[in-house]
Amino acid sequence: MDNRTSKSNLGVNRRQFLAASAATAMAASVAQGSPQAEPIRGQAEHVISIWLGGGMGQIDTFDPKRKGDPATKKPGAYYESIPTCVEGVQVCEHLAKMAPLMDRVSAVRTVNHAVIDEHAAATNWMHVGRPVSGTVVYPSLGSIIAHERGAASDDVPAYVLIGYPNATRGPGFLGAQHSYLYLTETGRGPAGLSPPVGVDANRKLRREQFLSRLRSLQPEARDGRLRDYESIIDLSMKLSGPEFMSSFELDKEAADLREGYGGEFGQRCLLARRLVERGVRFIEVSHNLNFLNGAGWDVHNGGILQQHKLIQELDTAVSSLILDLEARKMLDKTLIVITTEFGRPPEFDSGGGRGHQGSAFTCVLAGGGLKHNGAYGETDELSKKIVRDPVSVPDFFATIHAALGIDYAKSLYDGDRPVPITDNGKPISALFG
Repeated sequence: MDNRTSKSNLGVNRRQFLAASAATAMAASVAQGSPQAEPIRGQAEHVISIWLGGGMGQIDTFDPKRKGDPATKKPGAYYESIPTCVEGVQVCEHLAKMAPLMDRVSAVRTVNHAVIDEHAAATNWMHVGRPVSGTVVYPSLGSIIAHERGAASDDVPAYVLIGYPNATRGPGFLGAQHSYLYLTETGRGPAGLSPPVGVDANRKLRREQFLSRLRSLQPEARDGRLRDYESIIDLSMKLSGPEFMSSFELDKEAADLREGYGGEFGQRCLLARRLVERGVRFIEVSHNLNFLNGAGWDVHNGGILQQHKLIQELDTAVSSLILDLEARKMLDKTLIVITTEFGRPPEFDSGGGRGHQGSAFTCVLAGGGLKHNGAYGETDELSKKIVRDPVSVPDFFATIHAALGIDYAKSLYDGDRPVPITDNGKPISALFG
């Protein structure tokens, strides 16, 4: 190629580049001048988020398929399927109490992400809505909702975690004031809020007055971390009073209602309902603290043998929660969310259990004023591949935000750096009327 040809091509490439740049700038200008579609806004006021640590197998719960056989390694479901109140929607036989309530439920069967074998990475993704990236510590879903909506009452925290604390549930760059209050037992309130033995109401009042005098002698805090710390102290003193602490007196509920919720996990769900009544905006209830099968939902090898007990406990607690909220006319204002780090493949491992599957799994939405029809999305004959209506994790998070009237298209700020609130997720529009 001679120099003239080379210069000619260079000129054409330059002209093409300039033309393309002009077209891009014009398109951007037009886009900015065009009216934006109004964001979807639901009417929910609270979230009860149920976390199934270990990885709930969708094929054995809310997306059942043909029966398999671990003995012969025939891929398929571990249990039989049963019909629900929604025509064409089936669930596992151990979800017998949920089956007649599936018209209040959407099993989103096509959630997906790229994590397969890392429980910690998948847990983080399913709490913050995106993979780990660079040096940014992203806020959890609960912290974002606490930041955007706050508590519905001045006398309660915005975010409560019923389970062990973990960085994946934390506020990230939003700051400590949007973190959680946690407890691990339902029979008592958070230990840090209960006064020590011997500290009666009068002594507690004297302590508070002394702290107030000390503060009055100090200059106003300018460091944001110090202000966050002081605000947490103020909230802690408020929460240690009898009004909020009475939330944990589950024995005040009717015995038949308590029994209907089931064991420890069910009592956590009952407590979540009581916290919603008092104005807590977001509650996460963990279902992986007291394993019934030695492995929780991580059913490798022999762990699958007692999986049905976990499913039955989930069935009892969530169905009771739905009916209890409905009876109190709170279901449309309370979005129930069931999530897990990933799903399970249809194939059985060498011990008869299942491995991990992130390419297609189920998360569940119930109540919250959404337009439910039992299930959303479709997987193939073995719940292994998505056939129709894939839902990314950002899409699922955007749906939750939209249900609560939060702008899922906005950005939060890590200092001066804008961070999309849902990593550019889009709500499942079919769930909104």
